[in-house]
Amino acid sequence: MIEKLNVAFSYPFVRYALVVALLIALCASLLGVTLVLKRYSFIGDGLSHVAFGVMAVAAVLQLTNQMLLVLPVTVISAVFILKSGQNTKIRGDAAIAMISVSAMAFGYLLMNLFSTSSNLTGDVCSTLFGSTSILTLTPREVLLCAILSVCVLAVYVLFYHKIFLVTFDEAFARSIGVKADRYNMLIAVLTAVIIVLGMNLVGSLLISALVIFPALSAMRLFRSFGKVMIASASLSIICTLAGILGSILAGTPVGATIVAADALAFGICMLAGKLRAHA
Repeated sequence: MIEKLNVAFSYPFVRYALVVALLIALCASLLGVTLVLKRYSFIGDGLSHVAFGVMAVAAVLQLTNQMLLVLPVTVISAVFILKSGQNTKIRGDAAIAMISVSAMAFGYLLMNLFSTSSNLTGDVCSTLFGSTSILTLTPREVLLCAILSVCVLAVYVLFYHKIFLVTFDEAFARSIGVKADRYNMLIAVLTAVIIVLGMNLVGSLLISALVIFPALSAMRLFRSFGKVMIASASLSIICTLAGILGSILAGTPVGATIVAADALAFGICMLAGKLRAHA
């Protein structure tokens, strides 16, 4: 087993994948705590569907760097979803469902009408559930993912106190002069960036698990916001590392293995929380 891991990590592309995966997992776990507490959990799933639709358009257009199209459109969609959610006629969950389902249907329709691949089913399955694309990242793509992840992390840390206020008591935040709408928009944009980066890791249908599971697991053990943040980040990194190592050893899909590790961690944390409550 150790020999198999040594052989795998002797290849640069495996090390690149590990670095990118851990950075994405760290950012996703931190944002996940805020999204769960604000009841924005579904926005990650909605944005991943939007990103799938845009990736289909990029594939039809045969763009060599799909992120140049996918990232800005997904960010714009995040802003639109947030604005639509504030509309009294279309509530947040309805706006997300409407946009996400339409984007996914439109993307799949385009892929069928203008397919440039002989293996359409395989391409769709890889996009939805993750693929080996995380293992074929070039040094330039790794650098871009690293820069974007570090930027997301830096912005989150820089505005941590404002995000904390908006997360727990938006009315109080407004009363002391905090522009809550601006920080809600910031959260949505950061989430969109992480969703686009994480799709290469776990796919569009599984990316929301990377955001939600670590936060929910940490909340079963702790009540303090700071402790939940630390625990969520730690669990996410551990599960992502375990998922990648398990994928290498067992030959299973990377994304599904990581999500399975997250789900297992949630079960353990839930059990531990119940045992501690009865102690």
